[in-house]
Amino acid sequence: MNKNENLHTAKIVKNDEFFTRLTDIEKELMHYKEMFVGKNIYRNCDNPVKSNFVQWFYMRFNILHLKRIIATAYNSTTYNEWLS
Repeated sequence: MNKNENLHTAKIVKNDEFFTRLTDIEKELMHYKEMFVGKNIYRNCDNPVKSNFVQWFYMRFNILHLKRIIATAYNSTTYNEWLS
């Protein structure tokens, strides 16, 4: 496997979440947890259901004392997939 094969595969299948693994998000964002208290979190993403950032904030909603999470995507098929 060449060094970029995983990038080429991701481009073909439209799956780029390997860039934002939950473990990486955890390592970085926990440094700022005090800054999230009482905040609205807005995430624009390809798919709110599959976004690791949205999942990370959702799983820690109470721990971080968030006010609200808003996740948006500009794709009607994503929205319909989320509703079903």
